[in-house]
Amino acid sequence: MATRMTINGISTCTEAGTEKYERFQLGIGRRKRTLVQYDYRHTDGELYSCVKPTLDECRAARDKWVMAKGGKEDNR
Repeated sequence: MATRMTINGISTCTEAGTEKYERFQLGIGRRKRTLVQYDYRHTDGELYSCVKPTLDECRAARDKWVMAKGGKEDNR
């Protein structure tokens, strides 16, 4: 599947603090589901990626990841 989010399987989300997302359909016939592929490049350069039913769910998961990441860095 060709997407604007990846080139040869590598995320194009390269700038720190940016997000990219793309909606796609999964399934056959009437059973199609629309999902969102989401990439977020943290300010430290680490990439967070997920697939969820909505963009809001992706952003909530990202926020949870950022909070957990912040907690880990404080414990160092």
